[in-house]
Amino acid sequence: MHAPALHESGLKHTSGEALYVDDMPSPPGTLTGWVITSPHAHARLGRRDASKALALPGVHAVLFAQDIPGHNDICPVKGVNDEPLLATDEVHCVGQSVALVLAESAALCRQAAARVELEYEVLPACLTIREAIEKGAYLPHPSNHPAPHVIRRGEPEAALLAAPVRIQGECVTGAQDHFYLETQVSLAVLEEDGAVRLWSSTQHPSEVQEKVAEVLGLGRHQVTVEVPRMGGGFGGKETQAAPFAALAAMGAVYTRRPVKVWLNRDQDMEQTGKRHPFWARYDAGFSEDGKLLAIKAELVSDGGWSNDLSHAILDRALFHLDNAYFLPNVEVMGRVARTNQPSNTAFRGFGGPQGMYVMEEVLNRAAERLGLDPAEVRRRNYYREAPEHRTHYEQPVEGNRIPRIHTELLSSSEYALRRERIEQFNASSRWTKRGIGYQPVKFGISFTTSFLNQAGAFVVVYGDGTVQLNHGGTEMGQGLHTKMRAVAAHELGVAVERVRVMNTATDKVPNTSATAASSGSDLNGQAVKAACDVLRERLRPIAAKLLQVEAGEAERIVFAGGKAFHPGRAQRTVSFEQVTQAAYLSQVSLSATGYYRTPDIGYDRLTGRGKPFHYFAFGGAVVEVEVSGLTGEHRVLRVDILHDVGSSLVPTIDKGQVEGGFIQGLGWLTCEEVLIDTKGRLLTHSPDTYKIPALGDAPEDFRVALLERAPQDNTIHGSKAVGEPPFMLAIGVVTALRHAIGAFGPARTEVQLASPATPEAILRAVEAARGVRG
Repeated sequence: MHAPALHESGLKHTSGEALYVDDMPSPPGTLTGWVITSPHAHARLGRRDASKALALPGVHAVLFAQDIPGHNDICPVKGVNDEPLLATDEVHCVGQSVALVLAESAALCRQAAARVELEYEVLPACLTIREAIEKGAYLPHPSNHPAPHVIRRGEPEAALLAAPVRIQGECVTGAQDHFYLETQVSLAVLEEDGAVRLWSSTQHPSEVQEKVAEVLGLGRHQVTVEVPRMGGGFGGKETQAAPFAALAAMGAVYTRRPVKVWLNRDQDMEQTGKRHPFWARYDAGFSEDGKLLAIKAELVSDGGWSNDLSHAILDRALFHLDNAYFLPNVEVMGRVARTNQPSNTAFRGFGGPQGMYVMEEVLNRAAERLGLDPAEVRRRNYYREAPEHRTHYEQPVEGNRIPRIHTELLSSSEYALRRERIEQFNASSRWTKRGIGYQPVKFGISFTTSFLNQAGAFVVVYGDGTVQLNHGGTEMGQGLHTKMRAVAAHELGVAVERVRVMNTATDKVPNTSATAASSGSDLNGQAVKAACDVLRERLRPIAAKLLQVEAGEAERIVFAGGKAFHPGRAQRTVSFEQVTQAAYLSQVSLSATGYYRTPDIGYDRLTGRGKPFHYFAFGGAVVEVEVSGLTGEHRVLRVDILHDVGSSLVPTIDKGQVEGGFIQGLGWLTCEEVLIDTKGRLLTHSPDTYKIPALGDAPEDFRVALLERAPQDNTIHGSKAVGEPPFMLAIGVVTALRHAIGAFGPARTEVQLASPATPEAILRAVEAARGVRG
């Protein structure tokens, strides 16, 4: 615990021994499920004829909406019912599921799909946020709350009128594909009494169980979902694994054969949702020394054709627009646009990056106009002691470590000296410029949908002292199982090698929440600890008897290092195995469940007030870049990160998450550009047209440190969440790019840089800066 450790399945990943859903031996008679999708962004669906496909030997069925035995909907939000599993009368995006082919092989499925006759009457489509705004096309809030969502404090209109400096404008952030290594996949097998067992690559086994049961018209007790591991998720398998699991299950029920539905890369990118693009309009007022006096902002996200989690994602964008800064007078509002695109979904940060980007754009523009160091402008606007310690939704920012991180990181990275040297370099370099940026992050930890903040665990101890650990979290490469194994080993006082983490399964731990919102360790760790606490208390009287300790002293028995002992008589020990064997012979239960719910959080959307987060995670990054004014290409030269993870459960895992999160954020902001044509068809649908960061895009000098002496109250062993917050540190790349681009123009050039900052966008910004000089 709190020590470096190997990823529990890291060696299996590198050797190929790690088993994913598609690696599992297929049961005899397994059929392939192939999804036929809409080629149109919006159309009325008419005649459907599968007779020619069914004439092919080896094709067992072609299923349409009318073949669904239960409820034709897989929307993750209760009561909304706006996302049919298979289209009925209308299709709303390219890639929407229309039919399922079931055949002996994928090759045969492709042949059959080409023979299925479908008639469409093409209808007008809305493809962009701007079109949706013009048409007033918005997705209604699931609970019929009024739109837009508004959070307001103070008198922003009056403060803006009185502000000496006014910054107004618009900004756009683009979509991002999850590009997990393992694409969507599910295997369904029939069991006795009409039950179904699924192996699914999902972050949310309980939701897959729920949706499959509804589609089949079964009780959830008839559906078991198991997750061996995922080859990445990043939010893309929080809700969007459910439809492919439901299709596999439906195929299995219909054919009475095992069915696997697996998407290739092109299918996955075309059929699944992405990070929500956002459009924002802002009006901000500053003092002449760079202090923010007021801001009004309007945010509109592209939800795609159905709700999915879009409103919760929008809410988090509004919550995080402040980032690390106190907003004395503020009004932020947001809506979700309805477009004829695949329904966009959760992605690392869950709207937080899109909201933060707006504020960082405003601060960068203010620094450029005022001729100030952007890092200093940020420092002057941080949350501080009361009364400047409450968010715009009135949650106190407790344990604010941003000022400390700012001071320590700017010192350790030699920010001031490097900025001075960069200015000297830029003055003598005509075609190449460098830039440096500092980026703080404050990120709220908890599901903003409050009831999701719960978790369970089931721990089994055997007579030989070995342990099987079941918890509700899923492993997608992020190291959750490694951390939970460390927690269980620490609580029971055994070596981690004596603890085996089992596949996540709904028949072991029921009614779980998704492994998402950076809450996997927080929630499941507390549940694991609770189960181990029960077992330890059962074992103490047994150990006391073996140690010949008085019964009244049993509560002082310590379990550590694979042994049990009384601290006052530490020379006498018994092994954990001796204790568990004696417990078994004494008829003491050696299994226990644990449960945890996050206390005291909630938010009132109507008043825009509440405490949606259990605590905040903090971090900072200093980023240095070099830009070519001839091609628009850039290199990230050096990155220094200081990140707050509390008392890290496993520092090596947390450092890996910080590094990976930053690189993924770098991709979103600089090279990952999602493009569609005028008919709504995805152009960037494979690695040859969609660029994620490669090794050459990583910083040449990458320094990551975890904040020391920073335990967090009321969390598992003083730790903090780490999955999402580092993603937003990459916004520092934009600040550094703006510094470099501005150097091509005169002093106080306000840079016009689009997102993502591709070479084309950077070159346009350089030319605009040069135009200012001219």
